[in-house]
Amino acid sequence: MLSHDQIWEALDRLAERHDLTPSGLARRAGLDPTSFNKSKRLSADGRLRWPSTESIAKVLDATGASMEQFMAFMRPDASGQREGAFPQQGGSIPLLGFAQAGAGGFFDDGGFPAGQGWDVVEFPAAPARKAGVYALEVQGESMMPLYRDGDVLIVEPGAQVRRNDRVVVRTNEGEVMAKVLLRQSPRSIELMSLNPEHPNRTLELSDVAWIARIIWASQ
Repeated sequence: MLSHDQIWEALDRLAERHDLTPSGLARRAGLDPTSFNKSKRLSADGRLRWPSTESIAKVLDATGASMEQFMAFMRPDASGQREGAFPQQGGSIPLLGFAQAGAGGFFDDGGFPAGQGWDVVEFPAAPARKAGVYALEVQGESMMPLYRDGDVLIVEPGAQVRRNDRVVVRTNEGEVMAKVLLRQSPRSIELMSLNPEHPNRTLELSDVAWIARIIWASQ
């Protein structure tokens, strides 16, 4: 059974993921800015006050997070990490080659790094501010001229993606691709290829395992 503290912890961690305070998260979701303040989590007589399902739905819509990602924030293990997550490591983040990213066992259902077989690479910004980020190493010339073989892409799973963002997409069949998001509808996404020799793609959302925003590239 989910606890009162787990629900609020998930909201706090979702806010942190987007560099927001709880008030900022509520404001982005179109709610009263004080909705998620710590003072609102208990009533005047000390009874537990829970966020409404409508509030949570608005937060997920505003941040682009899935319910699975939100639930993952509620399941820390004894060390404070999400179950199965790659452990946080000082100034380094998990690194994986693009070819390996399509194999099973490297990501959880939310697109966060998990399991074994990851290398590590130094992160050029404060990793504590963007928990869950990881790196993918470009292999081959399929992303030329924008990304070359050996370039490292820093990816942020769970971040809200918008039109013209550079993203990494993994399909349910295990195909992993870096594209530009042209359009997203309730049923599909349209992706522009980085390499003009490769065609653009349209995917049904039901065929997409996860989509994550590229926030930095070592070029």
